[in-house]
Amino acid sequence: MTFRSTIAATIFLAGTALATAQTVVVTPEQEIAVREYVKTNPVVVDRPSNFELIVGALIPDIFKPGELAENTLPTRYQYVVIDGRTVLIDPQTRKVVHIIER
Repeated sequence: MTFRSTIAATIFLAGTALATAQTVVVTPEQEIAVREYVKTNPVVVDRPSNFELIVGALIPDIFKPGELAENTLPTRYQYVVIDGRTVLIDPQTRKVVHIIER
């Protein structure tokens, strides 16, 4: 019985870890709205050589992200532009949640 509980707990924790690493779903229409907002309110940062831009990466403290307007997406995110790509950031965790390609 203890072995089953251990397996169940392991599976639960693995599923939770995967859920937190998932990207945020942004529709094409929402991407257009974000791009338009970012175009008029750019926050461009230089990528440090040791920073890999991937979903789930922690944004370094040296980045000072901008705030998206309330009506841009249903959830409030911060953003920066790195290497020409708009990066959406969870303000609570400072993790990259979505990358909008050029």
